Amino acid sequence: MIPWLESSDPFPPLERALSEPDGLLAAGADLSPARLLTAYRSGIFPWYNAGQPVLWWSPDPRMVLFPAEFRTPRSLVKRLRRHDYEIRIDSAFEAVIRSCAAPRSDAAGTWITPDMIAAYCELHRLGHAHSVETWINGELAGGLYGIALGRMFYGESMFTRVPDAAKIALAHLARRLEQKQFGMIDCQMNTAHLARFGAREIPRREFSRHLEELLNYPQTDDVWHSDGEAVTW
Repeated sequence: MIPWLESSDPFPPLERALSEPDGLLAAGADLSPARLLTAYRSGIFPWYNAGQPVLWWSPDPRMVLFPAEFRTPRSLVKRLRRHDYEIRIDSAFEAVIRSCAAPRSDAAGTWITPDMIAAYCELHRLGHAHSVETWINGELAGGLYGIALGRMFYGESMFTRVPDAAKIALAHLARRLEQKQFGMIDCQMNTAHLARFGAREIPRREFSRHLEELLNYPQTDDVWHSDGEAVTW
């Protein structure tokens, strides 16, 4: 059994998370900024479907991507070198999260509920949630969003309307975070797609040790300004 959280209840220790389903830790509470920020700082994230209570997770092992280990497939390098796109940061956060929530042909539904959209838009307003966007011919072609705390980035979701547009955004995010000395991107669950770019699983204890170090750095807002830095591939 997992505990039911009231609004003022703390999260249980991560070691109490279930092994099946992997990482399910608690249910209930809300998606307030304070609750979400506490969750991310603790190595916990919300993930649930419409009609369910809020479910909180901390899987073991944890899928992560170290920016310095990002692998750029040869086909993507060729695409990046065409420079027929524009990377923008935080110019259309709500459009990005709503695009991530849109129905997909390979999925039965979405876990990005209206309540989630509202909660993460509020985190964006407070300066904690960010979007990296690929624009082609003046149109939003793909992108991703996540949470930044200290020198830690928690990836949440991505979408694409044009082939490779989300991959372009991910490549630019990884390069930018490496330049700004971010230590890790949380990918949450294991996927073959992210493994292709160098993401790998680490034990939850190791993930927590990285968090302790990376969260101690002050917030670096300059990461999220489109300041025209040159990026070569």
